[in-house]
Amino acid sequence: MDELIEGFLEELRRKSPLSDDRIEVLRTLLVRFVELAMVDHDVGDLRVAVQALNELTEASTLFSQWRDVPKLAVLGSARTTEDHPLYELARQLGSTMAERGWMIISGAGPGIMEASAKGAGRGHTLGVNIALPFEQFANPYIDAETMLVAMQYFFTRKVAMTRPANAFVMFPGGLGTMDETFEVLTLLHTGKTSPAPVILMDTPDGNYWTQWMTFVDNAVIADRYIDVNDMCLVRICTSIDDAVSEIEHFFSNYVGFEVRGDRGVIKVRRRPSDAQLQELASVVPHFARDAGFAFEDDTTISFAFDGRNYVNLRMLINRINEWA
Repeated sequence: MDELIEGFLEELRRKSPLSDDRIEVLRTLLVRFVELAMVDHDVGDLRVAVQALNELTEASTLFSQWRDVPKLAVLGSARTTEDHPLYELARQLGSTMAERGWMIISGAGPGIMEASAKGAGRGHTLGVNIALPFEQFANPYIDAETMLVAMQYFFTRKVAMTRPANAFVMFPGGLGTMDETFEVLTLLHTGKTSPAPVILMDTPDGNYWTQWMTFVDNAVIADRYIDVNDMCLVRICTSIDDAVSEIEHFFSNYVGFEVRGDRGVIKVRRRPSDAQLQELASVVPHFARDAGFAFEDDTTISFAFDGRNYVNLRMLINRINEWA
């Protein structure tokens, strides 16, 4: 089997200019599928594995066409009716962000998903639908031929929607919306997705997210399941201007983050002064250990990072954006 796999990969190398990294990923996939075939797995489990890979690959193919375009994931209830103020708010959000050059990632169904797609338009909406025996279908504002993928599993759908997103707006909703909200916050809290702004959107007289925040404060934070600083990952907004301002402010100076060994590296738009660089040590002292904060070039800052403390990373990004 090893010889067959290596022969197949060598043939791929001859026929197409694949990078070493891509070849290594393909080798891992091939070895894994051979192992699955050789072990006496339940056939149903094998079908789940194949279906999940198919769904993730299809989503990756769709999103790769807009890799360099910023994307906003809009999540919320499928049951929000067209005459509800939240529907209009989601429609305005989609329209406003599309005008600013953003793509909308939508669940492709009715309610809030439909409203955001309606506002953004078919050319600015990417749909990730879920197959359900009730209430879920692709809305008419999604280009079903070229801008839509359909998923059988919720976990693949969440990966497809969250991985390429640069920002998130959560509207009020039911169990699915709660699941997606906590999923996004967990990914950000543990560094399993890139830092991003998270907006909890409601009408000015709404209390959905304020009641949610009360629960978090009085039960989750009060009982020390998370720290009070962890909630810097989210912000409640009650107007389109506030939501757009929060998203744009997040990227006003911050560009991106990556981990290189035991160092974290942040890319910024403007070189900070020496005084501003030293100021970061007071914001997050933990990142100032060892070599401390240092310039790698005019727009790249490195610091000590052990793969933890992603909330502190968000606090650092907030301070960097204050310089803008």
